[in-house]
Amino acid sequence: MSDGGEDGSGVTRRKLLVGGGVGVGLLVAWGLWPRKYQPNLRPAPGEHLFGPWLKIAEDGKVIIGVPQSESGQGVYTALAQIVAGELGADWRSVAVQPVPPSPLFANSLLAREWAPAFLPEGIALDASGGPVASGVNELAARDLFVVTGGSSSIRQFERPCREAGATARVLLCQAAAKRWDIDWEQCQTDKGFVTFGKKRIAFAELVVDAAGLEPPSPVPLFPSPRNRLSGRDAPRLDLAAKVDGSASFAGDIRLPDMLYASVRAGPIGNTTLKSAQTKGLKIRGVVNVVKTDHWIAAVATNWWAANKALDAMAPVFSTKGRMADSGQIAESLSNAIAKGPGTRLIAEGDVDAAMANEAATRVFKADYSVAAAVHGPIETRSATAEFRGGRLQLWMASQAPQTARLAAAKAIGIDVDDVVFFPVMAGGSFDRNFDSLIAAQVAVIAKQVERPVQLIWSRPEDFIRDHVRTPALGRMSGAIDREGRVAGLAVRVAAGSTMRELANRMEGQSVHEAQIDAGGEFDVLAIDGATPPYAIPNLTVDHFPVALPMPTGPWRGLAHSYTCFFIESFIDELAQKAGVEPLSYRMQMLVGQTRLARCLTGVASMANWDGGASGSNKGLACHSMRGSHIAIIASARTSETGVRVDRISAMVDCGRLINPELARQQIEGGIVFGLAQALGTSTEFENGLPTARRLRDIDLLKLADIPEITVEFIRNDEAPGGVSELGVPAVAPAVANALFSAAGIRLRELPLLSRGL
Repeated sequence: MSDGGEDGSGVTRRKLLVGGGVGVGLLVAWGLWPRKYQPNLRPAPGEHLFGPWLKIAEDGKVIIGVPQSESGQGVYTALAQIVAGELGADWRSVAVQPVPPSPLFANSLLAREWAPAFLPEGIALDASGGPVASGVNELAARDLFVVTGGSSSIRQFERPCREAGATARVLLCQAAAKRWDIDWEQCQTDKGFVTFGKKRIAFAELVVDAAGLEPPSPVPLFPSPRNRLSGRDAPRLDLAAKVDGSASFAGDIRLPDMLYASVRAGPIGNTTLKSAQTKGLKIRGVVNVVKTDHWIAAVATNWWAANKALDAMAPVFSTKGRMADSGQIAESLSNAIAKGPGTRLIAEGDVDAAMANEAATRVFKADYSVAAAVHGPIETRSATAEFRGGRLQLWMASQAPQTARLAAAKAIGIDVDDVVFFPVMAGGSFDRNFDSLIAAQVAVIAKQVERPVQLIWSRPEDFIRDHVRTPALGRMSGAIDREGRVAGLAVRVAAGSTMRELANRMEGQSVHEAQIDAGGEFDVLAIDGATPPYAIPNLTVDHFPVALPMPTGPWRGLAHSYTCFFIESFIDELAQKAGVEPLSYRMQMLVGQTRLARCLTGVASMANWDGGASGSNKGLACHSMRGSHIAIIASARTSETGVRVDRISAMVDCGRLINPELARQQIEGGIVFGLAQALGTSTEFENGLPTARRLRDIDLLKLADIPEITVEFIRNDEAPGGVSELGVPAVAPAVANALFSAAGIRLRELPLLSRGL
């Protein structure tokens, strides 16, 4: 198996530039390297391995290995459903087992989609092929780019999962055919049995024989990806364990003689620990204190004592350089657009000429802004580690486990191969679990105390250390002609280069180094979703990178969470200026966008769309991302307590569904997350620190605040698109447009209550 590389996880700029041209030199060298990787799914006694994804026990249990991080999105169930459906297994006999990173599970699709953040400016990537794409694919495997994100799990792994199930099915059929003295092609599988006419044999009786056979090449798949399991509702495999408490999260790990740790650090940046009092050591249960140049941890027999010890020690930190301040951040965003230079992503037609034609067009301008937003998952960052005999065992939830292994190894000076990673489920993430700092911290603590230790960040520490969703400013300029059509649109977005920053961290840079190096760099992914789906003859889209004084990171929906707000809010404004009903205004511009158009007309019927006239309380927005499409109508009004959203209707086209109920859960969850974005989740910054320290500080919705949510799907056989993020982006503009309909108030800032009503 690959050793995972030596200086980072994933597609680094240095590696892509090695040897005689981008990608080309690497491909020549790699052609001489061995490419066979062994499965890291280990069979227990009585279990037999059928490739990297699957093992079958002699009692008939089917165990499916899942490399992706389960954080509530249902990936354990969806991937297992694909394998089991192609195998012909009985769903009641299926179990899942998380597996550590392996080249066999590299997420090459996401690597290609994110490669622009790793590549130097001006390097083009053709996602469908070419030397750069091939180089990215190879690096994803060799550097264990086993990453969960970007709604990519089904899009990346449906085919490999089908092949895994089909391989085991063929081998089981071959074993049965030998007993029946028939051709294996005459056999079928159904609910855990191999059948031929009225004959049938259980998988349990065939598994020993089947494991010793060789499958044909290529392995024949079922004619359709739809079968008895895939494409149908099936109970979630992780649900029972979560209900009865047997599911293991990072904070649930218990090891013999284990200690508990809490940690404190100052503002993110060039920060050092100056002093700490010693009286915390007198608190009952405290056994040790671990100090580094940048943080301090108390270790005790229970977490409460460790955290109280830190309160008593009152550590003092010193920070040099620029400190985060919300007023200065807003000024930086505005100055970035005003002074430039920006980098142009899209240039179609002649926007300047369209804007200058005063006789034929009217020009309208508006600024939209979003504040920095925290992730705020229920589970704060947690990790457990044990260092013994020069090897570190690490239990944690991570969306980039190889990056976590590398961070831990680097922190204590061992080889990455001496870090054994045990993936566990996450209590939410929203992309928070790309942060690997806690892996380094717990490794240092475990090595020093020489006992197993569990490190849990307090909620204030989690917020202070958060890599926030970048604040952003969208400056929109639109020209409408005499018929009210959009003749020209200029989209200017000032935002941090979040994905460049993430790329730097995944290459091994510290949080502060990554932040500094990414500042001012063009990041095409910072304006992902800013290109409207509409046929506009003259269009420009520009990114104005901003060097921000705090780290930023991906957030559920990534840049789509703010670019959709900019686009769909401004399109509504232009419709109002043109005197055209918002649905009709959008429909006349959706040239060639049949799937999105069907979502719009479908949701209009669902929600009894009344045109969004003054006083109707209804607002409309739509969006496309990751191969999926959604249209949302929100009913909202102002009240004595602020904004009240009464109903949200959504029509969704995300292609062929693996598990319709699971998809519905994800869309509904995304809508609730998008509503939280619209009304809260943000934080101000003062003196380098976020003002939000508790969940109550970010105005999260209460159960009583959740509106009635109705979701319907347009069923088709298109390739599966992304689902887990799709519900987020269009909610905020739909609510903002509804509030304009209800009260004539045009809110252009997120959260929508940031300036009051």
